[in-house]
Amino acid sequence: MKKFFRFIFKALLVLLLILVAGLFFVKWRIDHEVALVTPLSMSTEDVDLTPRSDPAFVPQILPPTGEPQHPYMAATDTSAMHSGSWESDTHPAKAVSSADVEVITRRAGGAAARQCATFTFIKQGHPLILCGGFTSFRLQLLDKDSLELLAMYDLPMRPSTFEAMVKRDTDIIFTDTSGGAYMYLDNEDRAVLADAKQRIRRIKAEQLDNGKWQFRETDSWDMTDYVPNDCYHWNNLRPTGECDGITTVMPDYNGLLWWVTRKGRVGSLNPETGKVVATDLGGEEIQNSFALDEDGAYIVSDHAMYHMKLVDGMPTQQWRVPYDRGSGRKVGSINQGSGTSPSLFGENYLTFTDNADDHMNIYVARRGALAEGEARVICKVPVFTKGKSVTDNSMIAYDRSIILENNSGYTNSMIQKDYSVIEGGVVRVDVLEDESGCETIWTNPLKVPSVVPKLSLGNGIAYFYSFELLENGDRLWSLVGLDYETGKEVVRIPTGTGEAFNNNWASIAIDPEGGTWVGTREGLLKVREK
Repeated sequence: MKKFFRFIFKALLVLLLILVAGLFFVKWRIDHEVALVTPLSMSTEDVDLTPRSDPAFVPQILPPTGEPQHPYMAATDTSAMHSGSWESDTHPAKAVSSADVEVITRRAGGAAARQCATFTFIKQGHPLILCGGFTSFRLQLLDKDSLELLAMYDLPMRPSTFEAMVKRDTDIIFTDTSGGAYMYLDNEDRAVLADAKQRIRRIKAEQLDNGKWQFRETDSWDMTDYVPNDCYHWNNLRPTGECDGITTVMPDYNGLLWWVTRKGRVGSLNPETGKVVATDLGGEEIQNSFALDEDGAYIVSDHAMYHMKLVDGMPTQQWRVPYDRGSGRKVGSINQGSGTSPSLFGENYLTFTDNADDHMNIYVARRGALAEGEARVICKVPVFTKGKSVTDNSMIAYDRSIILENNSGYTNSMIQKDYSVIEGGVVRVDVLEDESGCETIWTNPLKVPSVVPKLSLGNGIAYFYSFELLENGDRLWSLVGLDYETGKEVVRIPTGTGEAFNNNWASIAIDPEGGTWVGTREGLLKVREK
């Protein structure tokens, strides 16, 4: 009998080892990514991918935004998803504008593809990007010309992924902006982010003597004393406490690090001393990144727009503008609140949107101290079709202008079935010269489901990512440029068909040489002049 039980024990042990080895193999297959480029695959091959440009369009060079170079961030347009601390989504480089272009693509990930959403560019010009996947977020450094993988660094798996598996609801993943997506590149080319284990980290891509690249963590601060972390995990599938996630980390102009969490905690970290000071917004949610100037931070919650300063390290409210958050979450947004990160522009302006039921409104407010008789809010402009008006992407903010897209009808690439319900629309609204209000300059019906748009100051074109429905029901995706002055479409560059080419809430980026990048559901693509 003892021999029998020993046999059973050994057999079970062998089975357990095989199971563990199998799980490790599956994870390896999911995560394993080779350096060489595998292009994205199209779901419909026989389509016309000929780029088109308007021969009558005359590119114009637009003056700089006036945003000062942040002393603790990389060159402004290379440092963050929204192009610097003003979050203006503008780039000085001349982006692609002719029909003589080429599109190169890279599939990210292993057996399971990764979506690349965030682009920054180190001093050598190589993109340092963040790609999300089933098992983790991953930092990647790519060759700027070939798109070959130079180095990668895995971050922890997000609790929302475990929660989505337990509850069988993929929407949980796409409504979570924590874990590193809003990273920034600092003045020493270090990626600065908060990971899914509530750690603020600085991670640098460095080139070795043999020419190869590697990532190295240079600093890390554990924030679990300030951010509750009873979160879903493989060994905690039924948490009973609070789980919060840090969504954004950004530096002020003195080098202190601001951070915010999904559940409304706002704090600062002194990277020299490790001192942390924190407060909260009384239960309001923060799902967007925030903007900074020399006078403090501009943070939008799901209830109001805030201006805050650090007073002895403590985030301290200077003013608060409540807005109409509507009666519920709309299709085309991730929560019941503003879908835009605040954007700074002009000498003293700030813009954001609300979530009003009938028409979403564009707000423009004065940032600084008010003169006698001045109101904080300059205008509130309703936009797009009644009942079909929502966005979950930042605006382009430049000079006196705001350009905004309509995301109504789009959910995410995993659950979206009917693309005909996507309403579409792009609008430009300007602040009047006398600041008595704002006016609509132009509109365009372009369907833009979910991209972070960008304005090239080098040619005066605002870039979006759109689609056309094919006869077989598939989608042909294209990079589309609208004239900043008129809103007229001046360039359309088809990139590919199917979900591999769907940008799915990822961003456009324009590198210093004018290469135009788009994150996609299964990787990324770059459009460049031949």
